[in-house]
Amino acid sequence: MSRIPLGPLSGNNLGDYLREQRQTARLSLRQLSELAGISNPYLSQIERGLKRPSAEILQQLAKGLEVSAESLYVRAGILDERQGHDAEPLDTRAVIGADPQLTARQKAALLDIYDSFVAAQEAPDRKRPAVKAAKTTPTPRK
Repeated sequence: MSRIPLGPLSGNNLGDYLREQRQTARLSLRQLSELAGISNPYLSQIERGLKRPSAEILQQLAKGLEVSAESLYVRAGILDERQGHDAEPLDTRAVIGADPQLTARQKAALLDIYDSFVAAQEAPDRKRPAVKAAKTTPTPRK
């Protein structure tokens, strides 16, 4: 089931956006809190702008609302909204390193994973050669 995208928002903050998405999805606070795995009071505080959620909480909310986590990160100020394809690419290592929500151990783990993905993309394509099927000749029936 896909959600209907909203037009311009009445307010330009994360709480208003979350509330409008939740209402469009016809979900109560309780229903979304259960889908996202967070408490009902905490979700209410986020919607009212009293609490600033972590990237992990935003990801859980995005999943519950069936919207992109990136859109929530932009609204929360975690990511800058990029203008078209001409925008400067994000320095992933710097973004991970600067995230105040992550512990040093979490940052190290994320950087290790990121580096392994980048290394895999840069490695030459090492596909195994295709194996040709052995040509068989049918045995005549007696």
